[in-house]
Amino acid sequence: MNTKSLKKQTKITRLIMNIPSTPSFSLNGKIALVTGASKGIGRASALALAAQGAHVICVSRGQKALDEVCAEIQSMGQSAESLVADMSSIQDINEKIANLPKVDILVNNAGTNIPEPFVEVSEQNFDHLVQLNIKGCFFVAQHVAAIMIKNKQGGSIINMSSQMGHIGAANRTVYCLTKHSIEGLTKAMAVELAPQGIRVNSICPTFIKTPMTESFFDSEQFQTETLTKIPLGYVGEVEDIMGVVIYLASSASRLVTGSSHKVDGGWTAQ
Repeated sequence: MNTKSLKKQTKITRLIMNIPSTPSFSLNGKIALVTGASKGIGRASALALAAQGAHVICVSRGQKALDEVCAEIQSMGQSAESLVADMSSIQDINEKIANLPKVDILVNNAGTNIPEPFVEVSEQNFDHLVQLNIKGCFFVAQHVAAIMIKNKQGGSIINMSSQMGHIGAANRTVYCLTKHSIEGLTKAMAVELAPQGIRVNSICPTFIKTPMTESFFDSEQFQTETLTKIPLGYVGEVEDIMGVVIYLASSASRLVTGSSHKVDGGWTAQ
């Protein structure tokens, strides 16, 4: 090989060496914990993580519904197990989450909403939403973070928030309160846990068609008003959340922490 050819080959080799590698979305060998996994966004998250190779621990209150989700995952040729627990019960969280040997990914999804006028909110409803949406979320994340720190392998914690964590809305004062809290919690956790290699982010969906929101769309007025606030012009499906879950769970987002990922069709951009 002459000098000219050698220089050309060297240049080509350098160019090839400088081509960045596309990040992998594979979750092979990872263990994912999904709360509220029996339906809606939780079920979709479990299926998405399993499709990328993760073993999924599906958590919810009902054994039958969990068995159905696990069967769906197993029909894909992937692995899953059910864990019956109430995420509004600190006793359940302490007994069933704290003793897990390993968790690489947490989708902290269990939550609820009780829409009602501000002046009519009862202490019972207030306590129920705060207990599940804030306290349950906090202590599940605390136990999972402790597991990740103990195993010294880092991990990804995904808190399921809402566009209501960034705006206000009539008849949703308590829900907005809880989701604004999750946004603050996510940022604080991200800063504190970063030295241990644990990333913490939130996902903030708009109204997604799920069993929890199904009754809302029985009202034509609600549908019309909702669509006028979404520039893209349509209500979300659970599939719109699945890709974000995979991204945040995988090494493709290795430099992403403390971030809020809005899947809202442009609602909060206005």
